[in-house]
Amino acid sequence: MSVGLVVVSHSRKLAEGVCELAAQMAADVRIVPAGGTDDDGIGTSLEKIMAGIAATDSGEGAVLLTDLGSAVMTAESALEFLDPEQQQRVLMANAPLVEGTVAAAVAAQTGRNVAEVSAAAESAGASYTPDSPASDEAAGGPPASGEPEPAAADSASGAWTLINPMGLHARPASVLAQLLADLDAEITINGVDGKSVMMLMTLGLRPGETLSATATGPDAARAVELVAEQVRNGFGEI
Repeated sequence: MSVGLVVVSHSRKLAEGVCELAAQMAADVRIVPAGGTDDDGIGTSLEKIMAGIAATDSGEGAVLLTDLGSAVMTAESALEFLDPEQQQRVLMANAPLVEGTVAAAVAAQTGRNVAEVSAAAESAGASYTPDSPASDEAAGGPPASGEPEPAAADSASGAWTLINPMGLHARPASVLAQLLADLDAEITINGVDGKSVMMLMTLGLRPGETLSATATGPDAARAVELVAEQVRNGFGEI
C-alpha cells in the first residue's frame, strides 16, 4: 500500500490529464481525478473529492492537490467531513498542480509517508522553474568516459552520453529519482539533486548531450553504477 493522491481541478479533463501524466511515473500509486462539477461542468464538487479520498486512502493516507482558489476551499470542506482519525492522514498540499502531483507521485511510489509525500509536492513549486540555472550546468562534470570514476573514499563519479530518443524527459527522470531515493548517498546529476524528479526535469538534457553524476556517501559507487546502467540502456526506450 502507498499514499494515494487526489487531483482537484475546476476541469474534469485537466484533472484526468494530470493523473494520466503522473501515473506514468508511479504505476503502484492510486491517483484519482476529482475535476469539474457533479455534472462535469467547470467548477468543483465536494462529492467528487470525498469519493476520491475514499478511493485513494488505503490506510496510509492521501494527499490532495488543487488548482485554483475555490478548489482549495472545496477541498478544505471535504477534509472537515472526515472523521478525526482520517483527518490525521489526509493532507492538502500547497503546491502547483502538475509539478506537485508528479513529485508527490514519485515520492509515494518510493514508499514515503503522507507527510513526506506532501512535502515533496510542496518542494516542487520551488524547484521547477523554466529558467532554472540548473540547465546552465548541464555541460559540466567529468569527461564523458562512459565509465564510473572512483574518487576519494566513499565517493564516485561518471559521465555518459544520452542515447535514448527523447533525452532526460519526465519518465527517465522519475526512474533515476526512484532508483536513488533510498541509497545512503548524496548524488548530483549535472549540478542538481539526483533524487529530485523535478530538479532532474529542469535540466532538459537532449539526446547526444552529457549526463554526469557525482556521489558521496556509503552507497556512492552503487548510485553511480545505477545511473550508468540506465543511461547505457537508454532508460529502456531503445
